[in-house]
Amino acid sequence: MARQAPPGPDGKVFDYVIVGAGTAGSLLANRLSADGRHRVLLLEAGTSDRYHWIHIPVGYLYCIGNPRTDWLYQTEPDAGLNGRRLRYPRGKVLGGCSSINGMIYMRGQARDYAQWADLTGDPAWSWERCLPYFKLHEDHYRGADDMHGAQTRRPEPPEELPEAYRALFRQGRAGGEWRVEKQRLHWDVLDAFARAMQQAGIPATPDFNRGDNEGVSYFEVNQKAGLRWNTARAFLRPACARRANFTLWTGAHVARLLFENGADGRPRCSGAEVWVDGRSVAVAARREVILSAGSIGSPQILQLSGIGPGPLLQRHGIAVVRDLPGVGANLQDHLQIRAVYKVRNVRTLNRLAGSLAGKAMIGLEYALRRTGPMSMAPSQLGAFARSSPDRPHANLEYHVQPLSLDAFGEPLHRFDAFTASVCNLNPTSRGTVSIRSPDFRDAPAIAPNYLSTDEDRRIAADSLRLTRRIAAQQAMAQYQPEEWKPGPRYQTDEELARLAGDIATTIFHPVGTARMGAAQDPQAVVDSRLRVRGIDGLRVVDASVMPTITSGNTNSPTLMIAEKAAGWIVADAY
Repeated sequence: MARQAPPGPDGKVFDYVIVGAGTAGSLLANRLSADGRHRVLLLEAGTSDRYHWIHIPVGYLYCIGNPRTDWLYQTEPDAGLNGRRLRYPRGKVLGGCSSINGMIYMRGQARDYAQWADLTGDPAWSWERCLPYFKLHEDHYRGADDMHGAQTRRPEPPEELPEAYRALFRQGRAGGEWRVEKQRLHWDVLDAFARAMQQAGIPATPDFNRGDNEGVSYFEVNQKAGLRWNTARAFLRPACARRANFTLWTGAHVARLLFENGADGRPRCSGAEVWVDGRSVAVAARREVILSAGSIGSPQILQLSGIGPGPLLQRHGIAVVRDLPGVGANLQDHLQIRAVYKVRNVRTLNRLAGSLAGKAMIGLEYALRRTGPMSMAPSQLGAFARSSPDRPHANLEYHVQPLSLDAFGEPLHRFDAFTASVCNLNPTSRGTVSIRSPDFRDAPAIAPNYLSTDEDRRIAADSLRLTRRIAAQQAMAQYQPEEWKPGPRYQTDEELARLAGDIATTIFHPVGTARMGAAQDPQAVVDSRLRVRGIDGLRVVDASVMPTITSGNTNSPTLMIAEKAAGWIVADAY
């Protein structure tokens, strides 16, 4: 999709201005421009996604840490990680994080959404009322049923949507864009580990996405015929590109939001100051500005605009438009603990990709069939398990890979090995995102505060013990697994928790920094319809509004949030 040139210094007037062309912003742009009645401007700080490593699945290796596609954030030194900083990838490109993530299709658990409904006081966030919105944009390879949608048989849009908006789905002008497929490979060592998990009491499951994801299976992925299926391909091309009422600017950085006095004296967000091509452009929104810049970008823009914790804004000389202490608070993320096991009598990617001949075979297989290691998601085998028998539900997620390395971006080890990464699905630790200065070009301070609670440290220790129990099952015996990292000498809770701080890393799921909540919640940034508290004409629609993190990968829940928000925004316009 070609970039459309910005206007002159006086800007332009649109009905909707969407900040961020990532996961949520791409779907919103599609839905809000679909009927042709409203002019939509989509702003993206990054560039086009026409980069081959975005679309070749294994290309995430070349997109994370690449300034062409990644914001290149780092965390603050973290006490829970024994003073370490972490690389904190966020997509800076059309498609946002869906262009650089692990491509795993995961909704979470029904209880996640029951908790959202309880925290917001709004039953619209219950699993039963969120499920239809997952299905609206889904194109599942198995076809449509009571839990999944497909392009060939689109589900009926919820009756709560305006009739004119529902007609867009019936007419095929919207819906079924988000492709979900099986992975195009398997590994003997992963098949054996799946059997070992079952021997350890974790059942097999045919589908992680029916409300209770406990079990083990290969992950389903957002790919199409062996290529990554990001939200730019799903929702922007070709649909939006053909619409005269749709405008896209890339390389467009929002410096701050603009406000005017509303009819009742409340501030109204009237537009944004955008830096593009080295100059400032003011854009106006007749109806709404929608922040979809993600769990780091959205709170940063709010704070730069005078919406956030009053003391923080005053410290940086920013006039307070609305004192909302929850902006940038409540940061939650999944911290993965990577256990590496050496194996014998089986081939892993370490050996397969360890020679020029092996790499040539991998490349040839992908070129001819779009299968094999180049079609791999970062993790292939998944499982949801309980850290201890007294847990009422699965509270751990495993990402298992037929490879090992010291750290992301480092070379593969020269011995055959697999990695079993495990994360606490429902961490109780909370972090912050805070601006460092009033300059939009300065990256914010990201302080996740991992492992800062006794519960999180206890679950970290228990999860490593469960990994050891799985590896010791009979199904793995033929491969003689040997714990190489962290190493069997670590046994006590204290040793294992400290060890987790030494080796754990983010799995790239930050949420919660502009959380939704009930009217009496002093930390809520947006209401249950995602409208910013005390500000007219402004919503936040991305993973930052999640009050609690979902029990699994967060990309597809973010799309569901955007689908629901689009319906509310259109309903307000009719």
